[in-house]
Amino acid sequence: MIIGDSFTVGSGPVARWQSYAAQTARALDWQLITAGAAGTGFATPGRAGRTFEDSFRHELAWRPAPDLLIVSGGHNDRRPPAGQVHRAAVRLLDLVRRRWPDTTIVVIGPLWMGAVPRWAYQVRDSVALAAEQEGAAFLDPLGRHWSRTMILPDGVHPTLEGHARISRWLVTALDEKGLRSAF
Repeated sequence: MIIGDSFTVGSGPVARWQSYAAQTARALDWQLITAGAAGTGFATPGRAGRTFEDSFRHELAWRPAPDLLIVSGGHNDRRPPAGQVHRAAVRLLDLVRRRWPDTTIVVIGPLWMGAVPRWAYQVRDSVALAAEQEGAAFLDPLGRHWSRTMILPDGVHPTLEGHARISRWLVTALDEKGLRSAF
């Protein structure tokens, strides 16, 4: 299972079944259940009117426990202070841990396709600290260099090629953490 924002659920011409989450699941032969919506974050409800915690409660918590839950985001948490993002991430991860105590949790910090703004590092650090405090693995995609051909004309979202590249990075990162073969 994975919770995320537009990068996770697809955006523009990239459909949900073409997103990096779907491509990763296919590459690893995993069953995928995706939750979340464009514009959402740990502390940001976006136009969907829900945070990642809300998406978890309404879309996932009623389901049987998965082996792995990935929470991917922070890109939309630019307005709330980093402390608020941290508290929201801790609340979500604690809720997941209480609901599914045996599920492995992986948190992916903000994905950024272009030049990374300063605030994104603060969000990344807040989310990484929450993951550490809650015993979840943390993967940091900031600092990755993506080609301009991998960014849609909106200057924000990945193209289909960009999603494929994110998927390859995620498969490698899961391997490096010893999480790919665990399931």
